[in-house]
Amino acid sequence: MAATGANEDVDYTIKPEAVAPSISTSDWPLLLKNYEKLLVRTGHFTPIPAGCTPLKRDLKSYISSGVINLDKPSNPSSHEVVAWMKRILRVEKTGHSGTLDPKVTGCLIVCVDRATRLVKSQQGAGKEYVCVIRLHDKIPGGEAQFKRALETLTGALFQRPPLISAVKRQLRIRTIHESKLYEFDNERHLGVFWVSCEAGTYIRTLCVHLGLLLGVGAHMQELRRVRSGAMDESEGMVTLHDVLDAQWMYDNQRDETYLRKVIKPLETLLTTYKRIVVKDSAVNAVCYGAKLMIPGLLRFEAGIEVGEEVVLMTTKGEAIAIGIAQMSTVELSTCDHGVVAKVKRCIMERDLYPRRWGLGPVALEKKKLKSAGKLDKYGRANDATPAKWKNDYKDYNAPDSDETPAQPAAITDSKEDADTAPPAETPSSPAKMDIDESKDEKKRKRHEGETPEERAERKKKKKEKKEKRKSKGKADSDDDE
Repeated sequence: MAATGANEDVDYTIKPEAVAPSISTSDWPLLLKNYEKLLVRTGHFTPIPAGCTPLKRDLKSYISSGVINLDKPSNPSSHEVVAWMKRILRVEKTGHSGTLDPKVTGCLIVCVDRATRLVKSQQGAGKEYVCVIRLHDKIPGGEAQFKRALETLTGALFQRPPLISAVKRQLRIRTIHESKLYEFDNERHLGVFWVSCEAGTYIRTLCVHLGLLLGVGAHMQELRRVRSGAMDESEGMVTLHDVLDAQWMYDNQRDETYLRKVIKPLETLLTTYKRIVVKDSAVNAVCYGAKLMIPGLLRFEAGIEVGEEVVLMTTKGEAIAIGIAQMSTVELSTCDHGVVAKVKRCIMERDLYPRRWGLGPVALEKKKLKSAGKLDKYGRANDATPAKWKNDYKDYNAPDSDETPAQPAAITDSKEDADTAPPAETPSSPAKMDIDESKDEKKRKRHEGETPEERAERKKKKKEKKEKRKSKGKADSDDDE
């Protein structure tokens, strides 16, 4: 009876609280890990029933946006291994995170289909190696002398690619971040060391330099890559046989668990980037290349700097794109408008999420003005545009007007000036002007969205073609003479 009375005193009701109860997200997968630690811009958004968490994708999508942490065997080249993977998995595209010489073993990240968009970022990521070096003679100082020489070769070093290398043998600077001696045997002239370095460092050249420092000469006996970018050999590394067996299991027994274990989602490579969480309604606009604006922002990581590479992600943990931050963390939490990040490399497919742009109050107002003829068909201001719209509306897609406006023709005061002034151009017929305008419009559309590098390349080709045509015409005139 006493126990019953005690239970009756307890109030089993949920009390309203000022803050939401904390959820532990430390064991959530991939980009959602420690989600509750992200800084909150707003908690309000409309979830869209599209997309899904990376680990729950259907098998076809899972494979086509997957990466494999492969233990490359000795003898075949990296390109051969990647070609075999393409044939085994029956996919359209495969790429790898940085070439390993045929005799070198270890971590080779193989990207499949959509994940090949991350190849460039992974090729530039840091690498770690374990190397066996063979000295050409005993060294008097033994292990201590070898350790000193290894420590000397830390920091920025000059390197020239080895003779057997398939690249141009130019002198280049590469950084060695850290090195560690594992084992040394002076009698057998052998040493084993670990090195963490910048992408593009030649360990073979490093061994030759070590030999020169020690005064006895040396060469690389054996090499293994133990880490490439975000992946290392301690977790999830698979062999070619694993991939072959996993595909056989699926083909013959319809068991996809082995394939899902062998292939990881592409988000695995992006866990080192700072995160920006995007509203579901803004996802497709970003996929089409739009800049992410403040209204589309949900959460963001602390410590973001302007110009830093960040990963734009959905609320389900899918990577949308790699972007370049246009605001720091402080600005993101205080600004009420502006560009958060611009897209550097889009990863997600277009139209996976439905289109949701053009539904906001400003967009609807713009649509009304266009239909009323107060804006032209491209949404640009004309003579009938209200002054309020011109002052308040900021077009973020408009090109920066760095060019100085053309100077108007000088007004002629005297008769002499009028006589010497060039004749005024007569306006062309309206039909001709329309044709010219349509030509310009077509030209503008054709080159719309191109990067400064692409524009420079196009202009260079155009110039070369012009010079070629000019020289050809000159040669023809010489022949006629």
